[in-house]
Amino acid sequence: MKIVYFITGGCGFIGTNFIRFLLEKNKTVKVVNLDKLTYAGNPQNLKQYRQNPAYVFVKGDIVDRNLVSHILHEHKPNVLVNFAAESHVDRSIDAPVDFIQTNIVGTSVLLQESLNYFLKLKTPEKNLFRFHHISTDEVFGSLKKSGFFTEETPYDPSSPYSASKASSDHLVRAWHRTFGLPVLISNCSNNYGPYQFPEKLIPLMILNCLEGKPLPVYGTGENVRDWLYVEDHCDAIYTILQKGNIGETYNVGGNNEIKNIQVVEILCDLLNRIRPADSGKSYHELIAFVKDRPGHDFRYAIDASKLKKEIGWEIKESFETGIQKTIEWYLDNEEWWRAIQENTYKQERLGITD
Repeated sequence: MKIVYFITGGCGFIGTNFIRFLLEKNKTVKVVNLDKLTYAGNPQNLKQYRQNPAYVFVKGDIVDRNLVSHILHEHKPNVLVNFAAESHVDRSIDAPVDFIQTNIVGTSVLLQESLNYFLKLKTPEKNLFRFHHISTDEVFGSLKKSGFFTEETPYDPSSPYSASKASSDHLVRAWHRTFGLPVLISNCSNNYGPYQFPEKLIPLMILNCLEGKPLPVYGTGENVRDWLYVEDHCDAIYTILQKGNIGETYNVGGNNEIKNIQVVEILCDLLNRIRPADSGKSYHELIAFVKDRPGHDFRYAIDASKLKKEIGWEIKESFETGIQKTIEWYLDNEEWWRAIQENTYKQERLGITD
């Protein structure tokens, strides 16, 4: 039986990687990708599949109720995975209403139209259907120097971005508990890897090194994040869809806690070796500490033991192997990021409140 996946936000970073994962892993799937193509949605990410009958692209917004309903009833998906979201904290400081519209209103539309579709399904299609909502560890707020986020950690979001994602998580649980929609939620730590839009820390630092620009580090660089290689995340999502229990939440972490300044220093060390600067200087000399982000959470760290214990998932990439692959991808795909610089984003600072 061919499984049909309805992917929202599939031209973004994680969505792109998940679609590639599906189409390369399983030749009996069909993927329908709905993406609004905002600044971070790049159809070039999936250009190799344009002639593939197993891949369908639809340009549109998840808040468009009629469009979402049409896709559901025309393509009859067995699985909906919701990646569509405004996701950059700095941009949520500049334009919080955009985050409310996409992340909260958009999710509510997907939930209600999925419910309308689900209720019309007959067995066995009804038993197969899953609505998987992709969320973030940022909904839990900030940790001190010890402890970990678990699936039971109370929500305490700090930014408009994390507050909007927390709201969407609550809506997903409500549609399950109230209406019986078969849902799954996963909350992931910081992703990195191929196709990541260069406003995020790791690609921003790589590109700034290559262009001899300053490497802006917020505050003192002591903030800690848990880093998850995106292909490991895709594997986790797929595993949750196959083995996860309906109505459950699963934390997905990389078991790689690193201070921001250490991430930048690691990148400088690797690039000094792989692609030395024409000037002969060390990339470390480009590091520049800048004013901290408003409401900057100090530390995130995920306990992913539930995922390992209940469905047997573990990471495959260490930070050392994943960051090596990531740097090599950006070095090998200069045309991809040059096009972004020319048309969309020139690595400027966002989210400054004064």
